[in-house]
Amino acid sequence: MPQPFHLAIPVTNLNDANAFYGELLGCEKGRSDTQWIDWNFFGHQLVTHCVNEMPSPPAYNGVDDHAVPVPHFGVVLKMEDWNALAEKAKAANIDFIISPYVRFKGQPGEQATMFFKDPFGNALEFKAFADINQLFAS
Repeated sequence: MPQPFHLAIPVTNLNDANAFYGELLGCEKGRSDTQWIDWNFFGHQLVTHCVNEMPSPPAYNGVDDHAVPVPHFGVVLKMEDWNALAEKAKAANIDFIISPYVRFKGQPGEQATMFFKDPFGNALEFKAFADINQLFAS
């Protein structure tokens, strides 16, 4: 099993962070304080730190004829979990940056992907592979 990563991101409201990361994404809440919350982000440590204002919005790069936000972060899910999250996000009327679809179809690295932002503008990508051996395919 890979070692968990740690990522700290800015948010402007911890109640909204709780609604998004805790309720929508289903991340377990860990330690917290008046200015931050630790989350179990699919086995990784994500910390939402409250700031007065958000940094610059992401720029975009072209990938498979789509504009991908940079920076972004996310996780590789099992296909059934990815499908469930896609349906949950659609039901919650999430405004997708890139709607759920299969990228690189029929090519090395074929993957299901979707992009959306949290309420603060942090861009997230969730992906899944029918064949996890394609994760690092070139």
